[in-house]
Amino acid sequence: MPLTTRLVDDAEPLRIRVRASGRRSRDSDLLIDQLRAIDNRRLIRGPVLRLPEPLMRKVEAAIREVLDLSEFTTGFE
Repeated sequence: MPLTTRLVDDAEPLRIRVRASGRRSRDSDLLIDQLRAIDNRRLIRGPVLRLPEPLMRKVEAAIREVLDLSEFTTGFE
């Protein structure tokens, strides 16, 4: 899922704010509506970030809402 440092306030569920940490020196927005597959060879240094479980649940809920998947069960249960 792409990240951007061009922040937009109050844009959920299309964007979820992720605070700066680790290799990221600036706050970012996850672009929920721009999900895409990429070649895993592009991840030469591993993923840019790993989300804590509470934030991952928020991302999952946003994806379900944007893709209208509310009838399916969650993978985190």
